[in-house]
Parts: sequence; C-alpha cells; structure tokens
Amino acid sequence: MAEQQPPKAQKIPYEMNLHGDTRVDQYHWLRDDERTDEKVLAYLNAENDYTEAQLKDVEPLVETLYQEITGRIKQNDESVPYQLDNYWYYSRYSEGQEYPIYARKKDSLEAHEEVLLDVNELAKDYAYYASNYQQPSPNHKIYGFSEDTVSRRQYDLRFKDLASGKMLPDVIKNTTGSIAWAKDSETFFYTRKHPVTLLPYQVYRHRLGTPVSEDVLVYEESDDTFYLSCYTSRSGDYIMVQIESTTQSEVLYLDAANPTGQFSLVLPREEKHEYSVEDFDGDWIIVSNWQALNSRVMRAPIGASQDKQQWQEIIGHDEETLIYDADAFKDWLVVDQRRNGIKHIKAKNWLTGDEKLIQGDEAVSTMWVGYNPQQNTNTMRYSYDSFTQLGSVFEVDLNSGEKTLLKQDEINGEHNPEEYQSERLLITARDGAEVPVSLVYKKSDTALSERPLLVYGYGSYGYSIDPSFSVSRLSLLDRGFVYAVAHIRGSQAKGRAWYEDGKMFNKMNTFTDFIDASKALLAKGYGDPERIYAWGGSAGGLLMGAVANMDGMLYHGMIASVPFVDVVTTMLDESLPLTTGEFEEWGNPKNKDSYDYMLSYSPYDQVKAQDYPNILVTTGLHDSQVQYFEPAKWVAKLRDMKTDDNLLLMRTNMDTGHGGASGRFSYYKETAQDYAFLLKLAGIKF
Repeated sequence: MAEQQPPKAQKIPYEMNLHGDTRVDQYHWLRDDERTDEKVLAYLNAENDYTEAQLKDVEPLVETLYQEITGRIKQNDESVPYQLDNYWYYSRYSEGQEYPIYARKKDSLEAHEEVLLDVNELAKDYAYYASNYQQPSPNHKIYGFSEDTVSRRQYDLRFKDLASGKMLPDVIKNTTGSIAWAKDSETFFYTRKHPVTLLPYQVYRHRLGTPVSEDVLVYEESDDTFYLSCYTSRSGDYIMVQIESTTQSEVLYLDAANPTGQFSLVLPREEKHEYSVEDFDGDWIIVSNWQALNSRVMRAPIGASQDKQQWQEIIGHDEETLIYDADAFKDWLVVDQRRNGIKHIKAKNWLTGDEKLIQGDEAVSTMWVGYNPQQNTNTMRYSYDSFTQLGSVFEVDLNSGEKTLLKQDEINGEHNPEEYQSERLLITARDGAEVPVSLVYKKSDTALSERPLLVYGYGSYGYSIDPSFSVSRLSLLDRGFVYAVAHIRGSQAKGRAWYEDGKMFNKMNTFTDFIDASKALLAKGYGDPERIYAWGGSAGGLLMGAVANMDGMLYHGMIASVPFVDVVTTMLDESLPLTTGEFEEWGNPKNKDSYDYMLSYSPYDQVKAQDYPNILVTTGLHDSQVQYFEPAKWVAKLRDMKTDDNLLLMRTNMDTGHGGASGRFSYYKETAQDYAFLLKLAGIKF
C-alpha cells in the first residue's frame, strides 16, 4: 500500500508592494474570513486527514494518554467559597461533567445549596461553550454571566432572576463578557467589541428590562491602539473604565450610586505612563510606572489625582523588584511582585509602615494574590503553585502572619512530590545576558543526558511563564522527559527592562535567548542532544517559527500551537483583531524601519530551502487571536520549500478557536495527541 502523500496547496500569486519591496504570497487564497469557502475547508480537512494517517500508529498511545491524564482529574471538585455580604459563592464539578456548576449558600456553609448556573445544561447543544464572567448584582437577586458558543471571544451577556429561576429577556451580544454593576442592581455597564477588528472600544450603560437598542454609549475610544475594560471597584463604590495600550493607561470613574452621572478622569493619558487604581478610604491607590520602570505604589485623594503634586509614595521603585498589582485591606497594603524572577507577595502596614514578605518554600515556584472581594479585613487569600506541588489556596492573617491552608488541589491516584526534582538555572546568552531557566524531571537512575528534553517558551507582551503544576505534564515526566521553561527576554521574568529588551527592535533577543538556553541545557547535561524538542503557542508559536528558520535542526521536533507566523502581513492589516493595539509590541510595518526589522524574523517570510525538524502545527478554525490562515499558509510554504523528509503535520480543530476545546476533559484530547507526537519522535511507545 502506497504511503499517503501530504496535501499540496495550490499556488496563486498575490503581490504585495511596500517601501519599494515586493513580496509574493502564493497561499494568500487560504484566507477566508467567512470560514465557508469549500476549497479552503477541503485543504484544511486534507491536512487533518494526513495528520491522522501519519499518527495512526500512536492512536492507542493517544487513548492511553487521554485516559491517564483525565484519570488524574478529581471528578467531584469544589472551589474555595468566598463571602459577599451574607452569601457564600463557589463553583463545583460533578463526576463525569465537563463544565462547572455555580452555586451559593446563605448565611453559612452548612445552609441549603442554591444552584445559580449549571453550565453543563447551557453547553449541552454546543460543540464549544465558554463563560468568562459571572457576577451577582449587589442585592444578590440577579446573576449576570457571559457565554461564547463559537470560540471567537465575542461574548453574549445574559441574566438570570434568582427568585424565579428564569432567564431575563435582556441579551447583549458582542461584548468582552464582563459586567460592572451599579449599586441599584438594575443598571450595569459593559464593553462592546468592534464588529470587524473585535477591539473592545465602546462602553455602554444598560438598565434591566429596557431594550438593548436604547442602551446609552458612555464612552468610545477613537484611538484603535487602545483597549477598554470596565469593572466595579473592589469597594463597590465606583464604576471604573480602564483604557490601555501597550505603553499608556487612562482610568475613568463614576459614582456607582449615580449610574447616569458623568465619568471623571483619574489622570489623563501620558506618553509611556501605565497605571492602575483601586479606591480606599477616600483615596486612589495607584500602581504607576511614572519615573519608575518597575512601577511603584502611590496614594492620591479622589478628585485631586490629576495633580501629581498630590501624589504620595507608599512603596518606592526598586530596580530589582517588579510590582504588578496592589490590593488595599483594612490595615495593610498588599502587592504582587517579582524579584529574582520569582513571584511573591509583600504587605505593608498603613499606620506603622512595617513590611513583611510572603514567599514560597521552593526555589522554583510562584504565588499571587487571590480573589479578595472585601477590603475591611486583615485576612488575605493567595495562591501558591510549583512544578512539583499541587496548587494551593492559603489565607494569611496579615497581623500575625499565621497561614491557613484552605485547599490543595488533588489528583486521583498516586502522586509523590518527592519523586520529582525541580531546579532553576541561569544560562549565559550570546550577548552576556543571564537567562533564567526552570526545570523539572522525575528522579531516576537514567542519566539526564540520556533523556528527551522539552523546552517551552513564550517571550512576548511581558508575559512570564511561571512554574506551575500540570496534571498532564506528569505523563511526560513519568516517561523520562526533562521539561524546561526558558524565561527569555520579552517576558518580565527579570523586570520591565527584560521585557523592553525583547520587543520592537530588540525582538531578535527573544529567539536567540531560546536557542542559547537550549544549547546551554544540553551542554550542562540536561537532555539527549538527539532528542531535544521545542514547544510554544500563539506568540510562542512565532518563537517556534523564527527558531525553526534560524537553527531548527538543533531540535528533533517542535510543536507550534496557534502560531503567529505571518507577522508583517498581519500587522499591515488593521481590520484583523489585535493588530493596531500591538504596534508598540512589534512595530508598525507602515514605517520602513519596522517593516525591515519585522521582515527579518517573520517566520512565514523567512521560510527557506533548508532542512527543518519534525513539526506539528495546531490551530482552530474560529481563532480570533491568530487567524487559522497564518499557520495554514506557513505549513503550505514549508511543504513546498523544505529539503528534508521529516514530519510536517497540521491539525485544525474545526469547532474551536485560540484556546482549544472548552470542557475540562475534552480539553485534554488534543494534549494527548500532542504528547503522542513527541513520544513517537522520542521513540517511547508505552
């Protein structure tokens, strides 16, 4: 029987001219914004069929992995309840169910349970279902929630009358999903997305029971490099509108008791000034990077905050410590921060100025301030996670420092953290920069240098991949894999400067850091040089594409998940989601210097007639973040130009978007397929 041949995409030249440069895209025809073109769908399905055929031999392994991973998931699970007024709210999963049930109890946790939403019922008729926001009204009589049944992150807002149990007729389409309730429990604010670019650009006011067509536009952002979000402040006293780009912020506020009033400004936007606020005791608590690269915390009177002379410094700038966020409590200010690459928490007493650090016991770990809806308390919840310990939720008495474990995640079956080893290394990049790397592997008699090594990376938007526990990753570790995260430039692993040194005209550092970290790990004896693998998704997929072009054969295989690979063409198209808001991340290719630099690393443009490693590319037909046609075109071009016989596979989920499947079990079907690809390459068959 003849071996199945890979699909060969038709070439239809499409010429693009800019700055005196001509690019010819042979696969532009694969773009179909309606997702209905039969020729395009046929190509995607042909790629799926080819991928299925090439991985036919590992289908039993895929099923084994899927059963293994989902078998670790605790069937009946419940979140830690949180208190709002005299209600306790929580979510729970029941055995065999894909989606959560949201519920509450009145007065005490021993009271009768009231089910607010059973997402399993809501999702039963859809291939995809997601709700990114649920919030009761201040009087606890109405439950607002969002839903997306397409996977485009365009959420409909819906509302349930908790007394009658019936859904209200108010349905608002094409929003970001969040709701900012006013104090009357009838009025709320929401953010609407642009119908083409999907940018959140308008804030509306709605009153329950009135036609959506009569909703009042209270703010519209004219600069399409900015994004909007709205929320009710933690105190419940203000409606907040956050306006932000990659490098600037602006915040509006409105008395939540006067929802038809006019919004005021905390501080007008300023060039390269990012800030966020929380109200506390008549003041704004402001996290600001004004004259502070890693940010500091300031305090200013509400109503007088536009005068920076009124600002008082609460926590100063530290060149070694990056401040993320601040939360006000009765007697303490709490900040999420990062030092030496590790996230931890600092608390400062309002009256005495005393400071205390809340840190983990492991060198390879992370923590963050949790959901604390009450300000008038001195107890604070936080979460802790690591490569080896299951995630935990703690509560700490800020006065005494006493910690209480509220919940530690559980898995079915045996898991002994002592059987696994985590490490943190610093490797020296080619320009002398010290790049942190986090590692985890299972203790074994097999030498690390004889084991397969998987290196994961992202390196964009200042987003840092922190070491967290993974129920699925155990399936790789238990089969001998060494797993590493390279904390490359473009993240904020070493502070804001680390991000600045990996964006715009410094973007190449992101790619070379990843390559240098991979080589250094091998040189230090972590991994078999013949079995080193790389994985990244979204902007991390861009990383994979650039690395594949630059030094791809260093790796035996790669997985590029929903990869952003057609950088220049996408950033020239302002009708696509996320384009204009990211000019300060990648550059605007309408400017020749940005065009030339972006073109120098754009994975699709830089595909060459050379050998490439084994590659698995994954995408979702309805992806709103990275459109499916970017990876589809990239694969078509790689097939045409690569000079090797290595596997090149593409899997398109025809039902989902950027985040993959929505159910807690079904999500792992694709993970099992990805793992089976790696295990096949590594020669591991069990």
